[in-house]
Amino acid sequence: MLLKSSKVNEFRLWGLALTMGGMLLMIVGLAGIVFDWGTAGRVLAIIFMTLGMISVLVSMGIYFWAGMLSTSAVVIDCPECGRRTKMLGKTDRCMYCKTILSVDPQYQPDAHNETAAAQEANFEPSREYEQKPH
Repeated sequence: MLLKSSKVNEFRLWGLALTMGGMLLMIVGLAGIVFDWGTAGRVLAIIFMTLGMISVLVSMGIYFWAGMLSTSAVVIDCPECGRRTKMLGKTDRCMYCKTILSVDPQYQPDAHNETAAAQEANFEPSREYEQKPH
């Protein structure tokens, strides 16, 4: 559970990784020109700069896609930490505490865990951290 995150955050993570990877590829390609490796350095620079540019453009598309998904995501209160989080699909994780969330009755807690479900149903989230309008 330490390495899992919400779906929106996963998309953003991949976008960031592609951006950083693309920049790294462009820097490696630039080394062919800076260190004056001749014709081979120029070809290396063209290849790596093109791959880096493609990677950055793909990351821009992923960021755009994640933003569009985020606008249509269902906003719910996390029963564990009480913060508002966005949920994509039938199950997702809280963006803050990474608790598994679900709106589908099929994924409700089992009978042996019924007391925990009853406690979560009576949980009143604290809204002290939210901004109040003036």
